[in-house]
Amino acid sequence: MQIIKSSRLGIAQGSVDLFSDYEEGGEMWTGEGTRARSQWIAFEQPFAVPPVVHVALSLWDMDSAHNVRADLVADKVGTDGFEAVFRTWLDTRVARVRISWIAMGAMSDEDAWDVD
Repeated sequence: MQIIKSSRLGIAQGSVDLFSDYEEGGEMWTGEGTRARSQWIAFEQPFAVPPVVHVALSLWDMDSAHNVRADLVADKVGTDGFEAVFRTWLDTRVARVRISWIAMGAMSDEDAWDVD
């Protein structure tokens, strides 16, 4: 649990296409075994401390002839952004993925004085 000590709560959100491998015959569509794609997502304004980030699949286009195996995480979360990482494995074929995300956390207050 993250306890917000700031009187200013920031909420940022967005959506991003991580990849589209179907048209170009990319690795996620044609490959096998462990595969991953990642993308750095920057916040418009930095948070005071690393925020809580939630990521979700908002579009997934996968081959129906194989098992669907997917892992999506927010990694390397910092005050200025995070890395969205999508992974699959074995014979799963992924044509394209879009994610949506939301980040919530304390924002700096220019009027607050730190007297510690």
